[in-house]
Amino acid sequence: MLQYFAESRWYTIVGATAFYAVTSYWLLYAANEHDLIAHTDFVYWLAVTASTVGYGDLSPVTPAGKLVVALYVIPLGLSIFAMVIGRIAAWVSLQWKKGFMGMNSLMLDGHILVIGWNEQRTMLLLDLILQERDAMPERPDIVLCVKADITNPLPGVIEFVKVDSFNKDEDMDRACVATARTILIDNPQDDVTMTTALYCTKRNPDAHQVAYFDDDSLVSLLQDHCPKVECTPSVAIEMLVKAAFDPGSSMLHHDLLSIDEGQAQFSVKIPQTSPTISVAKLFVNLKRKHDAIFIGYAPNGMVKEMVVNPSLDATLNPGDTLFYIAERRINAINWSSLDAD
Repeated sequence: MLQYFAESRWYTIVGATAFYAVTSYWLLYAANEHDLIAHTDFVYWLAVTASTVGYGDLSPVTPAGKLVVALYVIPLGLSIFAMVIGRIAAWVSLQWKKGFMGMNSLMLDGHILVIGWNEQRTMLLLDLILQERDAMPERPDIVLCVKADITNPLPGVIEFVKVDSFNKDEDMDRACVATARTILIDNPQDDVTMTTALYCTKRNPDAHQVAYFDDDSLVSLLQDHCPKVECTPSVAIEMLVKAAFDPGSSMLHHDLLSIDEGQAQFSVKIPQTSPTISVAKLFVNLKRKHDAIFIGYAPNGMVKEMVVNPSLDATLNPGDTLFYIAERRINAINWSSLDAD
């Protein structure tokens, strides 16, 4: 019996509670405890007695009523109360454990989805994403989706989903891959990154997708099939050579990529309501009004057609993506003022 009730479902507990309440009512009625079984008073008294609170404002007065309470109402009420509290505590613990272990299914939209686990590199990636998010006017949720046998590395800070495969619908639906705004893919194996990028492009072609490869030769292969995916190959060798001939280059690039301190590189899309802006005026006004340096732009957001250090005679149009260097992200820009004399 104990094992049955310990493993019982909620409908069994509700049925046992209802049986307890009805039988207690009729036993008290038979014992002439009319004050205890008044409609509201009965519910109040039974809850107070079964939970061992015992205010004492209502109590049995007849000898038969006292025996009913002592031998039936209190012992059975304590058992049911303990069972209900135990089941609630177990359910809460299970939900917390499922979230910690990545077993829950999420219901998110417009979030940042990080796919893959590279230990310390992923932790650094998450830390930088959190810093970038804190500087944004809106704060999208961050979801880490992994196959590795780990638990949530940042519980309470990010959402966590553990899957068996990065290209299985029932698994990736739990991470809401189809509604993610940004998808970052960084796996230890480049072939897994490749297949994951192809799958995510199929499920969510409108998401901004970024994939990291150790093997540069795979970048062109992926972009042949998924031209909208932004690939970031390893540039460690290039940085090594650049620093050898131009001392300080590695520190400069690190400073532009990191937002911990100093200047960093950011981007912003020119809204459709903005007027056309000349590069000459933009360069001067961006520095004068926001202490930022304009470095280039991507026409209509097409990063493959990015123009770095454009001519002063060039113009930027609504929909173009503007890249700049500043101490922090600029969230409020008066676009009409940037083209003022």
